[in-house]
Amino acid sequence: MVESPVIPGRPCSIAATLHVAGDRWSLLAMREILFGNRRFSQIARNTGAPRDRLAVRLKSLVAEGILEKREYQATRFEYHFTDAGKDLLTVLISLMTWGDRWMADDPPMILEHHGHRIQPAMVCRTCGQGVGGNDLHLVSHAPGWTMSGPDTHPDTHKDTLQPS
Repeated sequence: MVESPVIPGRPCSIAATLHVAGDRWSLLAMREILFGNRRFSQIARNTGAPRDRLAVRLKSLVAEGILEKREYQATRFEYHFTDAGKDLLTVLISLMTWGDRWMADDPPMILEHHGHRIQPAMVCRTCGQGVGGNDLHLVSHAPGWTMSGPDTHPDTHKDTLQPS
């Protein structure tokens, strides 16, 4: 298990993930690798990222275990997803799906699965049922925190909150 970075505010896996992989150039670099563009020049061209920033982001993604570098020629490398990076693909596809629905009149890219357009859905791995926002029951599990914020009464039990 990887130790979570120290981030101000509520202890949260979303914050930790964004700290590691949530900036624009990291996400766009991962998009390009998803699309099969694994070489630095391809990633730079297709993201529009400044080359120096992109180099730093790719180095960080490698250091964090999201990407790995594989040599394809002497001193030339391609970037590939690790298992941790592959697990982020659902996040990228969800971002794309949300953007297609709310930010684009006509989606610029369509992802297909077995010949049909993919319609991602959240499904519980335990019971196999679809999950919507009203199905979630959040439980504060971070020491010293409740769902509403820092626990000012540490002797009380953990609280829960239903999302709206």
